[in-house]
Amino acid sequence: MNDNPSSSSAAEANAPDIEKEPDQNAPPRLDVFSVFTVNQKRAMVATGSMASFFSPLSSSIYFPAMDTIAAALNVSTSKIDLTVTTYLIMQGVAPMLIAGFSDTAGRRPAYIICFTVYIAANLGLGLQNDYSSLLGLRCLQSAGSSGAVALANGLVGDLVTSAERGTYIAFASLGSMLGPSLSPIIGGLLSQYLDWHWIFWFLLIYSAAFFLPLLLFLPETCRKVVADGSVPPPTLNKNLSDTIRHRNRKAKGLVVETSKLAEVRKNYSFRCPSPMSTLKVTTDLETGVILLATGLTFACFYAVMTGATTSFHDTYHLNDIETGLMYLPIGAGGIVSAFTTGRLMDWNYRRHAAKAGLPVIRNVRQDLTNFNIEKARLEVGLPMYYTCIVSMIAYGWVLGHKVNLAAPIILLFISGWSLNGTSQVLNAILVDLWPSRSAAATAACNLFRCELGAAASAAITPMSEAMGQGWAYTTLGLISVIVSPSLWVVMQKGIKWRQRRLRKDRERAATSQ
Repeated sequence: MNDNPSSSSAAEANAPDIEKEPDQNAPPRLDVFSVFTVNQKRAMVATGSMASFFSPLSSSIYFPAMDTIAAALNVSTSKIDLTVTTYLIMQGVAPMLIAGFSDTAGRRPAYIICFTVYIAANLGLGLQNDYSSLLGLRCLQSAGSSGAVALANGLVGDLVTSAERGTYIAFASLGSMLGPSLSPIIGGLLSQYLDWHWIFWFLLIYSAAFFLPLLLFLPETCRKVVADGSVPPPTLNKNLSDTIRHRNRKAKGLVVETSKLAEVRKNYSFRCPSPMSTLKVTTDLETGVILLATGLTFACFYAVMTGATTSFHDTYHLNDIETGLMYLPIGAGGIVSAFTTGRLMDWNYRRHAAKAGLPVIRNVRQDLTNFNIEKARLEVGLPMYYTCIVSMIAYGWVLGHKVNLAAPIILLFISGWSLNGTSQVLNAILVDLWPSRSAAATAACNLFRCELGAAASAAITPMSEAMGQGWAYTTLGLISVIVSPSLWVVMQKGIKWRQRRLRKDRERAATSQ
């Protein structure tokens, strides 16, 4: 596929790449996709993954303390459930604004905006003592933290080609998957032994400690700002590591041509954050199908997460700490998935490339227009998609029948493994389809999964009361099963849809010149 059909990034769309450590003393190669070394790319993706950890961390750290907070504020548990729903709504909407902004202004300004808002919200939450303030500041907290999830996959799109994207996407998504499992333990400990306000003081201290080194050392990676990393970023995007790196490159004679610098600067712009870039992504047929599938999967997941506190308190009579520990199997499954699914995706990519006669050269962006990347990805993703649904349905029935505690623990592990694997595959497809708008594509994914997740988290309690937990989770799972044939259609028809979109994009680019 020609990853970027637009005229402004035609050069990068055809740029090949090698996954060896670049020789910093050698003259610059026009075919290298990224001048960053392998270790530098790994460090940057790991940083983006850690930054994306704050969004699910802030959501899930709250779960074990929900009953405690309801009692402290003299409100019902359903009202506290509403703060989860509004958090998820904002978690879906906010990245739409920051993602498009980061694709033109750069990743670093977007990170600065996100963490400034997030830190301010945590300060307010640590000081507040009434329900209205809790509700409003939780929305602000969500707006600040959720943009980092889209930016993590944006970093992967900036640095990594399709041939190795599976492994990098796996680690980029690891932070967002560890949040739901590790944070409830932290929340349970804080609410059990300290005042519940310390949940937000902890988030304030942790985020400030993380943000400072990110501000100083994370380089600008957006390809519309620094191209393959060889172009010095503008002053507002520059940090200490950028200054040192480009000074060293200049000392070695690696100077950027004036014409290349001018060409890259044409793409650079600070615009008022707008959702239009993300909304354009959602209008694509193939992308819409993938977004709906991943959104429904996460709806089941959020339903489990939201209802778990009450279920484990009432059914198994666990305290806050023990309830927090029940989220740990989800994270353990996610960790296992990160070390397996990404490698499996890259292996399947190489297998299909060999069949198609497409040479696989790492760190080289290849033309995949006539390569069925959808089939290569979904052959891995679809089995995990169905495993996730089955485990969610089974989880509802074992809770409803008060089966031994070992049963939900095992099912939560399987759910964490399969959900994280499905998410990795679908995120990789989105970045494959929209390499020049990777942050916007991830924001679109976030929109679907968070809004559907918000609906599921709001509905699961009344559904469980009316239908029983088994039938409530079965209903949500069957909705996902009904939608799943659309993914099989994508495997067969997706390449034609993608080719048609690329032709239209090229025609529009030609007429605009």
